[in-house]
Amino acid sequence: MNIKQHWLSTAQHIPSPNFDDRKDSNDISLVVIHCISLPAGEFGNNYINELFCNCLNPNEHPYFKEIYQLKVSAHLLIKRTGDIIQYVPFDKRAWHAGVSSYEGRERCNDFSIGIELEGTEFIPYTDAQYAQLNAVLAVLLDTYPKLSRQRITGHSDIAPERKTDPGASFDWSRLTD
Repeated sequence: MNIKQHWLSTAQHIPSPNFDDRKDSNDISLVVIHCISLPAGEFGNNYINELFCNCLNPNEHPYFKEIYQLKVSAHLLIKRTGDIIQYVPFDKRAWHAGVSSYEGRERCNDFSIGIELEGTEFIPYTDAQYAQLNAVLAVLLDTYPKLSRQRITGHSDIAPERKTDPGASFDWSRLTD
């Protein structure tokens, strides 16, 4: 696994239109862990890809009527199988954090990489997801010098009034050095 031109070599690439330029493309200094499932608690379908690519059909599920017009993305999704999808190159700003703050610095999208885990706050993540997440984190830390193990956080930590992911089901002790 390596990174070439800000794309992870082992990931499936599904480019999302939901990104823009970072103010400083060299300021990649935070990793934010999220979780997502569409519909809630359902896995293994194509709905996350459709949401991040602005083609989610609102008639497929009642919940989709509420979210299909959102313009959101992440850099990566790690599926429950361990398969990785990359939507946005790491040097661009994905739209994953929303209103957020880390160590007093606002707008975390400006300086972070967003990694979604296919899951929920209440269902344990898979061994395959932890293995891939650790592999991804190792290559990110090797590639982007401003990242460190101490600068890996959850969405709930940067937006505590709004978000709870990756939730109690995420075992932080499974992140390896």
